[in-house]
Order: sequence, then structure tokens, then C-alpha cells
Amino acid sequence: MVIVSDYMEKVNSTSGQTFVLLELSGGLELVQSQNTGNFYATSRKCRIPSTFNVEVAKRMIGSQIEGDIVRVEVPAYEYTNPNTGEILTLAHSYAYRPKGSLELLGESQIEIVKEGNNQLNYQTA
Repeated sequence: MVIVSDYMEKVNSTSGQTFVLLELSGGLELVQSQNTGNFYATSRKCRIPSTFNVEVAKRMIGSQIEGDIVRVEVPAYEYTNPNTGEILTLAHSYAYRPKGSLELLGESQIEIVKEGNNQLNYQTA
């Protein structure tokens, strides 16, 4: 189960039209830092496009949706931790997977490569 936790407006770079993304958040996870070895609490998040306007998107916050947020392997990119300013190189992102489906929803097109060890591995389409 995931929850709609936020929304954001975005402009389509091709058409110039504004649309709304919904931010989905998964459950609580404890993750160990690769740098310090300390554990911290977090949740997986991803954004999916919607047909909603801002007023409707605001009302959707708190709604629960069947499915989960899965880790997706992507080409390496740099990420700056907003709390510490630390620059990290990451090679993963997250996408929403509806319950009972292998289809993923998110901002990037991806396709399944293999499934194993409770983690799906994907490549960009």
C-alpha cells in the first residue's frame, strides 16, 4: 500500500503545457548509511503523472493506493543530499508498481530485465 503524499506542477518541455505529478510514498524503512554505518528511517518515493488540476491533487493527499514502490536500476547520476550537502553517485530510482502487476509507472520509461532476490532489475526502454 502506498499513500499520495504530495503533488507538484511541471511544465512539458515539448508542448509548454502544465500538468500535475502526484508524489507516492511507501512504508517506513530502516536503511544503513554506506558512509557512516548508522541506520536512518526513510520511505521510498516516486512521482507519477496525473490528469488532475492543482485543486483536485490537493484533495488526493492522504489517499491510499494498492501496490508498492520498487527500486529501479538506472544509469549513474549525482544527487546532493539536501540535509548535508553531500554529493552522492546513485544508480537507482523508484517507480510505482500496481498490485498484481509487473508494469511500472513513473517519470522514466523502463522495462523488466529479470526478477530475483525480492528485487526487480530494469533497464531504460
